[in-house]
Amino acid sequence: MQKQNQSLVSCNDKESTPICHVVAMPYPGRGHVNPMMNLCKLLAASTKSDIRITFTVTEEWLGLLSSDPKPETIRFASIPNVIPSERIRASDFLGFYEAVMTKMEAPFEQLLDRLQPSVTLIIADIELRWMIDLANRRNIPVAAVWTSSATYFSILYHFHLFAKNQNLPIDVLAKIADQIPGISSSNVSILPTIFHRNNLRVTQLSLECVSKVPKAQYLLFTSVYELEPQEMETLKATFQFPVYSIGPAIPYLELQPNYSTLDYQKWLDSKPEASVLYISLGSFLSVSKAQMDEMVSGLQDSGVRYLWVARGEASQLNEICSDKGLVLPWCDQLKVLCHSSVRAFWTHCGWNSTLEAVFAGVPMLAFPLEWDQYSNCKKIVEEWKVGWNVQRKIGENNLVTREEITELVKKFMDLENNASKEMRMRARELRDVCRQAITASGSSAKNLDVFVRNILEGNCY
Repeated sequence: MQKQNQSLVSCNDKESTPICHVVAMPYPGRGHVNPMMNLCKLLAASTKSDIRITFTVTEEWLGLLSSDPKPETIRFASIPNVIPSERIRASDFLGFYEAVMTKMEAPFEQLLDRLQPSVTLIIADIELRWMIDLANRRNIPVAAVWTSSATYFSILYHFHLFAKNQNLPIDVLAKIADQIPGISSSNVSILPTIFHRNNLRVTQLSLECVSKVPKAQYLLFTSVYELEPQEMETLKATFQFPVYSIGPAIPYLELQPNYSTLDYQKWLDSKPEASVLYISLGSFLSVSKAQMDEMVSGLQDSGVRYLWVARGEASQLNEICSDKGLVLPWCDQLKVLCHSSVRAFWTHCGWNSTLEAVFAGVPMLAFPLEWDQYSNCKKIVEEWKVGWNVQRKIGENNLVTREEITELVKKFMDLENNASKEMRMRARELRDVCRQAITASGSSAKNLDVFVRNILEGNCY
């Protein structure tokens, strides 16, 4: 790719304009929109005035985001609602996913034709299958963003090696995994969730998205280098262009102390230090009603204090929960996790939630539901050793019973339990590693600086 086509203004051409115009486009889902916006805020904070960012979403998402605070150098743009509503995404995910792959490209390209100044760089979610080809066709550099772990990206990128051997015994698959730098043999046990649990068409589309990455000019991960060093080194050696870890792409810039009048903040303020279990199973998938009933009963029996974000079920659960618990449809998760009264996090192991828990230094009860959550669970429990697995058999409808939940939660929250104390110490150590990465001399801050410098100098690879 040429450094710039003739219609684009060079970023360092002071005789024309000093402004670089970056267009950011997330995949239209909460777990993708949030880290993309956080990445853009980090870019804005690091460059002050040299870069203007146009954050592009559907009209529906614009309505959800428009009131959120953002720097002056970030503006919104929208394309029509050509895909199903966010409200019904979970009911027909395949239909939603296919619409994203086929219906968003044309209106986005029409938007590019209207934007001023000319676009210098596109920062795009990898799961927009059409974006890299579109950018190459228009001779616009593109930075591909992956909002899950580098480990899961490596699994998908090398998926063909596993797929052609999927009927082999696990121990043989483990040997295959050992031959792929950056993927440990311990990840083999999660392969059945990719082969059998996921919708095959969804898997196929995801693989097509990942296959486009070699045609990008940059690859950005919302991870932290020190959390996945082997995987990051492998990916740097795999691609012929810069690969940067710039995470955690979570809203830590907005963590300034504030004296909130929100009821749940007051509730947390009234609780003893390290006494509350925070529970959230994500914004998309949910557990069955039967499993929800077991969770409610187990928590009640445990006597542990808990704050539970349950969205659609919040009002119903509030009616049956004891005075030990508070159930909400939403909260500011990172601020809650960083609150001194929160001791642990029962999580679905989504990557953004995982990074927020690591940043807060909070141990996790790992309860993966789908996709990359299983590989994230492995990192939490087996590699980082900052959590316990809420045991379930993958691919079956086995429930974790109220008795099992009661026993696990009581032990996990016990301040005097040696295993729990050691885990909390490791969580704090990992927190320090994560926070060091975003200091001026840290890995993520340095990577972001280099990426910005490349943008400003018009470097393309």
